[in-house]
Amino acid sequence: MGGPYYLPRNVKGEGRILFIFSTKALIYTAVGATIGFVFKILFDILNIGFVGIIMMIVLALLGYVIATLKVPNTTAFDITKKTGGENIDDVLKRLIKFKMKKRKNLYIYKFKYFRK
Repeated sequence: MGGPYYLPRNVKGEGRILFIFSTKALIYTAVGATIGFVFKILFDILNIGFVGIIMMIVLALLGYVIATLKVPNTTAFDITKKTGGENIDDVLKRLIKFKMKKRKNLYIYKFKYFRK
């Protein structure tokens, strides 16, 4: 009847490296592993190097998760209602920018008041 139909995807120009890593995920994983390596050196000084290796692996996995996954689109929590479907790193970047501003922005929602 017809040939294959390819669904369009928004990949934002990210190529895959080593099958599971996008460029962004590889960078975030490397940063997490580097921070974990600093902890490994500190724990090696205290003669508990295995804790440093575990910390390095956990921080590398955390970097990969932040770069790869999206915020779930659910109405269970207030934060997921507003940011559902966005990349976790984008949400964290906006949060850091918001917290670093000197003046605080206030968001005011309109509520309907019912009087008896």
